[in-house]
Amino acid sequence: MTKVTMTVNGRAVSGEVEGRTLLVQFLREGLGLTGTHVGCDTSQCGSCVVHVDGRAVKSCTVFALDAAGAEVRTIEGMANADGSLGPIQQAFQDHHGLQCGFCTPGMVMSSAALLAENPKPTEAEVRDYLEGNICRCTGYHNIVKAVLAASGQDVSAIAAE
Repeated sequence: MTKVTMTVNGRAVSGEVEGRTLLVQFLREGLGLTGTHVGCDTSQCGSCVVHVDGRAVKSCTVFALDAAGAEVRTIEGMANADGSLGPIQQAFQDHHGLQCGFCTPGMVMSSAALLAENPKPTEAEVRDYLEGNICRCTGYHNIVKAVLAASGQDVSAIAAE
């Protein structure tokens, strides 16, 4: 076992991990941050997306030890300081960008990374960026609409599907 230390959602944390412990396991089992989901264990679905040093990564493909010293942000860190929904989360709620909710944490984290890189993406750019995130329920239309709304764009003309 090796001690790993990192900053998660603005808080310094540490724990003992095996070399093979994945970041998603450390977050969920070691820190109790269960908002990051495990969907496929093969880096296909995107439910485990978190930010490591500002970059969106699939935490099922990163060893916890490789995140030592890093700044990690999970879905739990996306809320406002008062605990209310952050802007992207609120847009997902307002535009019904979720159904079962399983993919939602990864979608929100990927959307945040997209908007940090491209504050006013087109619909095509949103769809392209979210290609690595699988949603089995929504058909993506309202997710895309939510991301566009979170970017401050008027989505009132976008027809519901």
